[in-house]
Amino acid sequence: MNISILDDSIQVHVFFEETDCDFEDNICISLVESCPDDEKILIHDETNIYLTPDQAQQFAQALNTAAAASRRSRAENCP
Repeated sequence: MNISILDDSIQVHVFFEETDCDFEDNICISLVESCPDDEKILIHDETNIYLTPDQAQQFAQALNTAAAASRRSRAENCP
């Protein structure tokens, strides 16, 4: 799955790294930043974070919980 964030300056790629199937942490969140150096928030153009299936599930649950809270708040507090 690919997601563009921060006005398309960062591409987030989430995938199962098949070549690392023998490692427990084989789910990759890859952040690729493409903007002028003076606007960068990451040290490198590409940063990879590897998660175990349990960590990926927890991360997904945390994102879903935050998204639901945001939707509820907007529905209750924004006209």
